[in-house]
Amino acid sequence: MAKKKSVPMRMCIACREMKPKKEMTRVVKTAEGEVFADPTGKAAGRGAYICGASECMKKLNDKKLLHKAFSSEIAPEVYRGVEEDILGEK
Repeated sequence: MAKKKSVPMRMCIACREMKPKKEMTRVVKTAEGEVFADPTGKAAGRGAYICGASECMKKLNDKKLLHKAFSSEIAPEVYRGVEEDILGEK
């Protein structure tokens, strides 16, 4: 009998729903403090996941969720860059 392969699940920081990791986009903060969308999901650093739904993207900006996820001040340009990267992937 073959084993079922487990699907890694991650929680969206905006809608707080658990979804398969492959459907999510990872946003990473490196040790140097750089924050960017990581399409490979393998960059070194602290990661937070967002699903990319339009409501989630709005919440990300309105509630400054990257501030909370990374416990540091994030510049508005970073939010715009992350949003462009995520919407460009979809």
